Amino acid sequence: MIEVPVALSTTNWAGNYTYWARTLHRPQSLEQLQEVVSAGARVKVLGSRHSFTGIVDSAELVSLEAMTSPDSVVVAPDRRTVTVDAGLTYGEVAAALQPHGLALHNLASLPHISVAGAVATATHGSGVGNGNLATAVAALELVTSAGEVVRAARGDADFDGMVVGLGALGAVTRVTLDVEPAFEVRQQVFDHLPWTALFEHFDEVVSCGYSVSLFTLFGGDVDMVWVKSRTDAAAPPEGELFGAVAADGERHPIPGIDPSPTTPQLGSAGPWSDRLPHFRMGFTPSNGDEIQSEYLLPRAHAVPALEALRALADRIRPLLQTCEIRTVAADRLWLSTAHEQDSVALHFTWVQAQSAVEELLVDLEAALLPLGARPHWGKVFLADAGTLAPRYPRHADFADLVQRLDPRRAFGNAWLERHVLGG
Repeated sequence: MIEVPVALSTTNWAGNYTYWARTLHRPQSLEQLQEVVSAGARVKVLGSRHSFTGIVDSAELVSLEAMTSPDSVVVAPDRRTVTVDAGLTYGEVAAALQPHGLALHNLASLPHISVAGAVATATHGSGVGNGNLATAVAALELVTSAGEVVRAARGDADFDGMVVGLGALGAVTRVTLDVEPAFEVRQQVFDHLPWTALFEHFDEVVSCGYSVSLFTLFGGDVDMVWVKSRTDAAAPPEGELFGAVAADGERHPIPGIDPSPTTPQLGSAGPWSDRLPHFRMGFTPSNGDEIQSEYLLPRAHAVPALEALRALADRIRPLLQTCEIRTVAADRLWLSTAHEQDSVALHFTWVQAQSAVEELLVDLEAALLPLGARPHWGKVFLADAGTLAPRYPRHADFADLVQRLDPRRAFGNAWLERHVLGG
């Protein structure tokens, strides 16, 4: 087993959070991982480091990189599921599925994120009929703080609580995902959607493609609507969309930035994995120099939420790089931000100004929390466990599951106590 000073991985992906861990373990086998977690007083698994907070920080960190390989991808004989190392990125999974002619149902805006990290935080993608990435999990394997290997599958008593586990239950090592036959997607961007058109036709706008994202700086209109349409479904809109006009060139979600890192647009058909994300592998995703926050609300509250944000526009704009509006279908996973409610996701890409962003979030959350907002677990927010627990009907069951799988709280940390578990 390899142990290295944590200085080799001192910050998260965006550089806004510095880990305080003393040691970074790199186990090369399941047995070595069992030894590490059973011996550690406090330990967390470090994935692609795309979280923006201390959700994965601990006295000791574990990298599963040496236990992760695209060669480990196993397609089930019935071609309905695939089992992968949890540390693989979605880009790597997509590449491994390509020779088999298979696809995942959806992808997040970045293919750079790890499967385990995305699933554990209910990271999503978009589409009124699409559940978040965690809903594709059919089974998983994790190592508990006692060093035991636990396997659970859809239908098991605790499974719906284990999937979006926030890293609080154990070290997830293998994940089985639902797959379907590969499909192609066309991506078209529309510029300058009037606010009045969005408010009058919100459901129609977000339903006009398989996956739809809107980007705005809260100015005079919605800057862009990105429509991703499957070629085996209804034809995508052309030319005009409720007053928005088809873009005359490729766009970056952040206005004014070179679109080279983005996936192909202008209506050209291509593989699902090359169109569903906003960004391509091999490039710095998004802007890189940023902080992110996100809140998911009942979809029925989308227009009131956007009106509340427009009222704060003068305070939001100086810190905002872009705000993305997406939809996520309801699910049954206990700590999913879309648990039992079709949701609208309001995602903020901020400039690197942590204290100013947190000061703004006081008023932003005061506007959104009364509308039922649930913060994305992997991004910057302020709400504490006392505020958030009532928003999750199975919260008490999750706390009980944590106690059963990790009674000594080896996978706990200050962030989990403050924002999830309390006490």
